[in-house]
Amino acid sequence: MESPTSFSADAVIQVRHVAKAYPLYDKRSDWLKQVTLGAFHTFYKPFWALRDINLEVRRGDSVGIVGRNGCGKSTLLQIICGMTRPTKGEVIVRGRVAPVLALGATFDVEATGWQNALIAGAVLGLKRRQVLERLDSIATFAGIGEFMDRPVKLYSSGMKTRLAFGICAHVDADILIIDEALAVGDEAFQQKCM
Repeated sequence: MESPTSFSADAVIQVRHVAKAYPLYDKRSDWLKQVTLGAFHTFYKPFWALRDINLEVRRGDSVGIVGRNGCGKSTLLQIICGMTRPTKGEVIVRGRVAPVLALGATFDVEATGWQNALIAGAVLGLKRRQVLERLDSIATFAGIGEFMDRPVKLYSSGMKTRLAFGICAHVDADILIIDEALAVGDEAFQQKCM
């Protein structure tokens, strides 16, 4: 395997020979067997979501990953964001990442839009003061009006997307990773995101 130095100096994402396998168990009891006896025997079949993926993204690039459903696009993005680890290979990311993945999955559904913006801003590396300074702008960008005062469990998927994208657009990230976020919302919101 080549060293990471073989990538260009302005690369912000480097993916080298990445593969990801998930264990598929035939029976529910096989998971427990794997946990207890896995050093001696394998009780699952590996499902390879990714095999030998190489990618380099340079500063200023916009890259789209296109493929059929189930081909591993979201898995690759989750690996780049550090949400899951590759089974094999190496990933190097230089800079702060703002992921817009699995929208709404990280929101506290009992908390309001305002509260979720504070939490998400902190998770993405902003200090509380920075998030507070940007809250009004996040709300304006999201464009969900009085729903900012309501629990997220009352939001449509489009409203969750708007809030998530509004937060990510305000964290001063070096790298913005988006997974199907622009598939929802009207044309005006999609233009604002661009």
